[in-house]
Amino acid sequence: MKICALTMVYRDYWALSRWYAHHGAELGPQNLFVVAHGADPRIAQICPGASILTIPRERFDNFDKVRAGLLNGLHTGLAQIYDWVIRTDADELICYDPARHASLPAALAAQDAPVVTALGFDLVEQPGDAPLLDGPVLAQRRHLAFSGHYSKAVAARRPIDFLLHGVKVAPRRLESFPFHMAPGLYLAHLKYAHADALRDATSVRMQVGNAEGQGLPGAGWARADEDAAKFHATFAEKEPLPWETAEARAFATLSVKPARLERGSIVKTRALKLSWRTTLPDRFAGQG
Repeated sequence: MKICALTMVYRDYWALSRWYAHHGAELGPQNLFVVAHGADPRIAQICPGASILTIPRERFDNFDKVRAGLLNGLHTGLAQIYDWVIRTDADELICYDPARHASLPAALAAQDAPVVTALGFDLVEQPGDAPLLDGPVLAQRRHLAFSGHYSKAVAARRPIDFLLHGVKVAPRRLESFPFHMAPGLYLAHLKYAHADALRDATSVRMQVGNAEGQGLPGAGWARADEDAAKFHATFAEKEPLPWETAEARAFATLSVKPARLERGSIVKTRALKLSWRTTLPDRFAGQG
């Protein structure tokens, strides 16, 4: 079975290094594809062995629409060669529960749906956590909160457009298209896992969100500093639960009754906000 992973990045060097290390170990570096938004020699240094496509970074008009169109086109081409195409942002890792799956390829091989959605969580640096060292991030950051927003469509076995964290389907198939959240497969969102990297990423997001142009990203980018502060305050207020309870409750809530949006004809996880947090078990420590 041939599997590749595709992402797009501007700077975000620490997150990209973990994306490359994790997915390269699981899939092989030769099966990783990185779109560089602007010329940047550091990306090739961080991702040796990956295929890198550089595109201009000149305007931000209709940023999300243009980005999605580009990546969907590349996805269509890669799907002619690969059995599965994984799609994530550079600060997102597709991880698996070693108690359920032997590897990421094995986890995908066990799925028979056309599109796989992963149960998403925010991995969060907490006061008292040691500075991050080289090596798997899931061994160094364990605090997390499951998220409907980040429970995204992450892999497809055929060409299909990814949009708004879900997939765009033919209108006639909106109600019947299968929604499948794979048990034991997770999207680890690293945005809040490294305080220094978060400050750098926040600066970039605010630059884009406050640039001149039409169709720019929304308030989450324009006021990214406020958004991050609000996230941390909300995380601190969540109820701590054991992993087994928290994971089972999140999966039971988010794996059913997907949003089927007539506008755009999109199938996606409901962006529900969950009121609990948890910590990763030790068995995840080799990933990330």
